[in-house]
Amino acid sequence: MSSLQGKQVLVVGGSSGIGLGIAQVAMEAGAVVAIASRSKEKLEAAKSSLGGKISTHVLDAGDDAAVAAFFADGKVWDHVVTSAGQGGRGALPQIEMAAAYAAMNAKFWPYFRIARAAKIASDGTLTFISGSLGTKAAPTSALVSAVNGAVESLARGLALDLAPTRVNVISPGIVVTPLWNQFDEQRRKELFASAAQRLPARRVGQPADIGHAVVFCMTNPFTTGQIIQVDGGSAIGPSAGGH
Repeated sequence: MSSLQGKQVLVVGGSSGIGLGIAQVAMEAGAVVAIASRSKEKLEAAKSSLGGKISTHVLDAGDDAAVAAFFADGKVWDHVVTSAGQGGRGALPQIEMAAAYAAMNAKFWPYFRIARAAKIASDGTLTFISGSLGTKAAPTSALVSAVNGAVESLARGLALDLAPTRVNVISPGIVVTPLWNQFDEQRRKELFASAAQRLPARRVGQPADIGHAVVFCMTNPFTTGQIIQVDGGSAIGPSAGGH
């Protein structure tokens, strides 16, 4: 295993949830971490929560020109992580085409843009965050499954095209993130407790759990082209929901 001490790490979508968990674990492993997202307010809150030990950048990964401009300085990153995307739930006949395009535009194309524009060290890594619905279907999640499946297929191809830079995907199961804030506190507790009972791990995930998996990809020089399930055992047991 290599070390992250002093390595330059960029987490796009790092201002909250899984992205913030990744940034924290990478920082604790000795990396020099930068996070980017659209919201200046969320970036400032994230920096405060991490003790001000990261740099922040306002970046809309859905904007071609903004992504190109961000990477135009020629900086070579050791490791780049992309964690973003939302929407796409519902029975397919009820999803408007505009909403379907929006789900793809919120995740697949931003990942594509970052992969296309970022300059990454030859011994570095690019890591995507997908979701367990990419490989294990669930009702009313066909579109989400398709978006995550596209991300995973892109990563496999990039692992060949960008070699020797390593490209991997972490596929989380149910993780405690702001995604669940659409439910009130009591409902969230019930959902998490129910999921934990169904999972072999007997717990739901935390953002740091995904962070540790990403750091594994960064530091293991013989891992590339992989889709790594970090789902509490959901893939071998009943579905507990997920991203």
